[in-house]
Amino acid sequence: MAWTSTLLSSLSPWLQWPSRTTTRHVLIGVLIGFSFSVTSTSFAVYYQQRKRERQIANFSARPIELRSDEIVKGVAGLIGNTPLVRINSLSDALGVEILGKAEFLNIGGSVKDRVALQMIDDAEKQGLIHPYTGSRIFEGTVGSTGISIATIARARGYDTTIIMPDDVAEEKVKALEALGATVERVRPASIVDKKQYVNLARQRASKFGQPDRITASDPTSKAAHPHIFHTPSNSVLVASAPVHVGFDTDDWSETASLDFSQPRGYFADQFENRSNFDAHYLGTGPEIWRQTSGRVDAFVAGAGTGGTVAGVGQYLKSKNEDILVAIADPEGSGLYNKVKHGVMFDRKEAEGTKRRHQVDTVVEGIGINRMTNNIELALPILDDAFRITDAEAVAMSRYLVKHDGLFLGSSSACNLVACVKLIKQRGWTEDKDVVTILCDSGTRHYSKFWNDEYLRKAKIPIDLQIVEDLLSSPPRL
Repeated sequence: MAWTSTLLSSLSPWLQWPSRTTTRHVLIGVLIGFSFSVTSTSFAVYYQQRKRERQIANFSARPIELRSDEIVKGVAGLIGNTPLVRINSLSDALGVEILGKAEFLNIGGSVKDRVALQMIDDAEKQGLIHPYTGSRIFEGTVGSTGISIATIARARGYDTTIIMPDDVAEEKVKALEALGATVERVRPASIVDKKQYVNLARQRASKFGQPDRITASDPTSKAAHPHIFHTPSNSVLVASAPVHVGFDTDDWSETASLDFSQPRGYFADQFENRSNFDAHYLGTGPEIWRQTSGRVDAFVAGAGTGGTVAGVGQYLKSKNEDILVAIADPEGSGLYNKVKHGVMFDRKEAEGTKRRHQVDTVVEGIGINRMTNNIELALPILDDAFRITDAEAVAMSRYLVKHDGLFLGSSSACNLVACVKLIKQRGWTEDKDVVTILCDSGTRHYSKFWNDEYLRKAKIPIDLQIVEDLLSSPPRL
């Protein structure tokens, strides 16, 4: 037991109660630490509360409330206010939230429903066209805008003529015909060709309602005077059916413009029409801002006419100038070069010198080799661009079906590939939100983009490993 006594004797100084001074110092340290912790926590809570108050102050009520318990009036009520869906597979793999605006849920099946509605609404407000007067809307399109216009036109009492390239997916043609549209298919051509689909749509509108020419040699005959209306756009055109008046009357144009019941031909021209931009600046952009509570770090979208990326991008930048805006550009398009290098195309690719497809890609709906009014509106706010190959787009579409059950079209797949590339380029691994547009579903692409035999003949691989490799590649810091 001697060793026990020795041990206790050696430890006795350490087993004594601390002195009063030491105890006081310890208590003061604990109180100071606790006070600092409470103070810092209070400041953090106060800061977060003030931040939320500022965000709430910047938000306005939704233009269209959630439709779970209400009745909307006609097809226009089924356009917009689409959900923002988290792409689980990509978000989980990257640690960054990738959110898709589910525009394929619009009544006409695509993001173009917003544009078509805005163009028709604006034309009616300006008195250019009037419902149920026998008027006809003309448009040149690769499909989706035409379907959207035909949908709304049918509900509003207008006829529709759609001019489109003859190599677009057959499903789009069938949808247009089912909606009662007159469809004219032409060979793909450059914009300088008078027979290019957009130029032909304008020509058809300008000749709307013109009868056979009447000679003035017969004093009993009356002349047919076509009337072309001036519009806010240099390109948008409205033509009235000819008005028959006597040769001694010079007020035919005034009569035509004042006769609201007279049929008119309206060339909508989505490429140049400011209504395209407005649809997204006034609608899609504010919806994204509200749905994310202002937490947006980047917005990515493809550009065909340029209206979506311009309108949404401009709105988001007006709320937070630090938000990155980037485009997804398919093969054969010149927008990537325009954003990255300041030139739209090489001289040998210049539109007007080539006589081939405007954009050589299996992707439909995005990509262009010329400047439009809407793309001009996008250029000042574009921070980056990403070239997307056909193989990458095809791989992404199949990857999303396998892992998320999302059956999307070609432009949606391009957008999501670009989202992944942007995240990798910036080295983002967490606490970021990237928003993109899911333009339409795969149901409009069975004959081309979702046709394995077509892809094999075009020598486009179907390889999901492309996406796997992209996701697993190291960030480029």
